[in-house]
Amino acid sequence: MFIDPERLETRLCEEFGGTTDQARVVVRQAVDLADAGRYEGDIDTTLTNDLVIDELSDAPDGTPAERWNWWIGSLELAYGGYERFSIRTYPK
Repeated sequence: MFIDPERLETRLCEEFGGTTDQARVVVRQAVDLADAGRYEGDIDTTLTNDLVIDELSDAPDGTPAERWNWWIGSLELAYGGYERFSIRTYPK
């Protein structure tokens, strides 16, 4: 696996603020996305911590979870099949 969950959680909090709980939810979704192989199949790029941080950096301001949903929404529009990786509810 190319996602290091502990390191990704730390980087999400450092880069985007929010709560540890929000970062943990994003990490779980990132691990699920990596495990599914969907991103790598569509984009032909391995999902890594750096890639997640880079993609979320492009999102409008917001918590890690809000940025994640923005990115997943973009992937859903472009490729379809990403809705299941979105975060439906999260504490603020």
